[in-house]
Amino acid sequence: MTAAPRARSAGENGGERGILALNGVTRRFGDYTAVDNVSFEVGAGELLALVGASGSGKTTTLRIAAGYEVPDSGTVTLGGRDITRVPPERRGFGMVFQHYALFPHMPVEENVAFGLAARGVNKVDRLIKARAALASVGLEGAGSRPIQSLSGGEQQRVALARAFVVKPALLFADEPTGSLDFATGETVMALMFELNREAGTTLVLVTHDSDIAARCDQQLRIEAGRIRA
Repeated sequence: MTAAPRARSAGENGGERGILALNGVTRRFGDYTAVDNVSFEVGAGELLALVGASGSGKTTTLRIAAGYEVPDSGTVTLGGRDITRVPPERRGFGMVFQHYALFPHMPVEENVAFGLAARGVNKVDRLIKARAALASVGLEGAGSRPIQSLSGGEQQRVALARAFVVKPALLFADEPTGSLDFATGETVMALMFELNREAGTTLVLVTHDSDIAARCDQQLRIEAGRIRA
């Protein structure tokens, strides 16, 4: 049996910041197999890029790892613990979407503080943390602005602040620069890598950009729902 692709030897990490593993994961939608027997591991603090063309299955693979999809077969484990059916809100992970997924009825700082509120942090502390997070992405003083007043690049920086403010053990990013022009996307991606390095967070990133993938510790190419050499 071929070992799952990985960048670190078994047993080197453990616990809630330990190895994230997909083990023989398959996901079907009717007669269509989006993910076909995928297995891989990523260790704590590592950066993993899932690379492939549109429709290759990389986003569905990411959603399974993050808890937004439940596989038809196979398991997802974290530090050896089966989390396959644990809902995303109970995993403590962060997520950055291509289209920002911000709340239009909330001002900027409340968007950033949303995850802290869900974790029971009191209002004063979460706003302090949210403002510090906004400063870390270059949006100091923007907390009271409506989301609609921000550019696309600014909105994605808000999404980064929201993801990192909860100090997630793992962060998932699905084509985070896909809605941005090249220059803005480069700025946002450099910021994400910088924040990730400072936090020591495990990052699983979906991209079709080989230059972005090359900055990660490990690259897995997905074609027709399978990992290819």
